[in-house]
Amino acid sequence: MSKAIFITGGTGYLGSYVVDYLLRHSDAPLKLMVRAKSRSEAVDKAWKAMQLHRSAAEFEAALPRLHFVSGDLTAPGLGIDAAERSALCKGSDSILHIAASLNRRSEKACLNQNLRGGLAMLQLAREIADAGGLRRFSFVSTVAVAGKRSHELVHEDASIDWERSDYDPYGRTKKFCEHMLRQLAGPIPFTIFRPSIVLGDSRMAETSQFDMARAFCWLVDLPVLPLDPATRLDIVNADYVGSAIAAIHIKDKPRYDTYHLSSGKASCTAAEIAEVVRRELGQSPPRFAPALGTPFQRFVHSLTGRSAPKTLRRLGTLLDVFLPYIYYDTVFDNERVCSEMGKSPTPFRAYAPALYRYAKDVGFEYPAQSWPASSKSNKEKAA
Repeated sequence: MSKAIFITGGTGYLGSYVVDYLLRHSDAPLKLMVRAKSRSEAVDKAWKAMQLHRSAAEFEAALPRLHFVSGDLTAPGLGIDAAERSALCKGSDSILHIAASLNRRSEKACLNQNLRGGLAMLQLAREIADAGGLRRFSFVSTVAVAGKRSHELVHEDASIDWERSDYDPYGRTKKFCEHMLRQLAGPIPFTIFRPSIVLGDSRMAETSQFDMARAFCWLVDLPVLPLDPATRLDIVNADYVGSAIAAIHIKDKPRYDTYHLSSGKASCTAAEIAEVVRRELGQSPPRFAPALGTPFQRFVHSLTGRSAPKTLRRLGTLLDVFLPYIYYDTVFDNERVCSEMGKSPTPFRAYAPALYRYAKDVGFEYPAQSWPASSKSNKEKAA
């Protein structure tokens, strides 16, 4: 029997794509670290993530392949009890570390979850390597490790530049996690994945992640876009990113140790995206006013203050975090992953209209269904 793949973040948005791919394309048991007090709570979390990909029957059929490990990135020893940790070390031969704090405004959250959690995962990797050998440690990072850029094409080996300033704590801590991995992994084979802006699924309109979708829809709806129409937006489809992470992780010998999971030179421009969405909606082409870019960013930042109405403050906070990534007109070369996978990501303009309609139709909230077994149990308790 194959040894297990230990996965953090498997019940998150991107993690659900990775887990679904592994269930379909490998026979390895999957051990998912979950912040849950019981198996039923862990199953509920997994179902909430996986129903984007599977029916209830398909999910139930996959459950025997899933083993849930109660843990926490910020707890001593990852919060995994001694017996479970021993079984994990003996029964696993690879790690896929996806979990992270995506709170780009909180230094504390990023330090605790990304840095402390990353170090704890490396310590676990060394234990697994000592217990029976570790085939691979895969770490999901971000293109944000490249720091502040403008009008560039960035290659994997030129992304880390310690003289550059960082946009936010998220990019800063991920950059140091990469450095830590390279310095401390020793003989353990590792792979680093750097997704760009992950937005939507090229195969279906549905999504369960709406932060960037909300910002995208709001910008498309503006009567005048405060952007240069030629600005490139490196947006990549989640189905491509998830399959690339999983497929390369289970390969015996990936060609490289670092991959940009991005649209690269094929990234769409702001004009291409806005025009295709408005055309599908039967609306006139957008107007662009690049000169309004700086005033617009200042206005958005003003909405993050406490004096702003709650609804606008929420939107302002979201836009304030993501606008730098929209304005910097920088893309990340993806020739490595395209060569490794034998295919390229789907251009965002091909599925942007469907994503726009879906996000608006559901009010930016995924209509998740409860796991049937949980619903039955709750009814029995109530009775």
